Amino acid sequence: MTASTADFRKGLKIELEGEPYIIADFLHVKPGKGGAFVRTKLKSLISGNVIDRTFRSGEKVQTPSLEEKNMQYLYQEGGTYHFMDTENYEQFVMTGDQLGEDSNFLQENVEIKILFHNGRPIGVELPFFVELTIVRTEPGVKGDTASGGSKPATLETGAVIQVPLFLNEGDAIKVDTRTGEYIERAK
Repeated sequence: MTASTADFRKGLKIELEGEPYIIADFLHVKPGKGGAFVRTKLKSLISGNVIDRTFRSGEKVQTPSLEEKNMQYLYQEGGTYHFMDTENYEQFVMTGDQLGEDSNFLQENVEIKILFHNGRPIGVELPFFVELTIVRTEPGVKGDTASGGSKPATLETGAVIQVPLFLNEGDAIKVDTRTGEYIERAK
């Protein structure tokens, strides 16, 4: 499939030189002399790199062959992460490099969405919030309050985040997977 520069909007996915990109920003420019053009900032869906690209007005670009599948995260072993397709039970592996920071919030047996480009996994879409248990932190002291500061805490997934002083090992907390920040104590 193709898209014209008239179709450009934030979030549109296009393909350049065989790599899928998402439009992060764009600007239609109509100079006094010469033809109109569109300046874009494109973010690679594979590497995360951002590039600037200019297109002539009316130019056609390919849209990538992307597929989203519901997958269950099974386990991590030696730097590889194992997933299973919930429809056909097919298993596959992704590396820590492919997952990046998202690997900090993967919980065993949780369903997530994985984005495939031409049959190859290129990224995961975690829920915005996850509930995780603190496995290691300094003990809270009587009198510590929610507004009194923060301390590092290691979560069950191995991620280390800053939490309020009153939290202790074994407490379940809600974490924003987009920023890696503590939100609140789990209910």
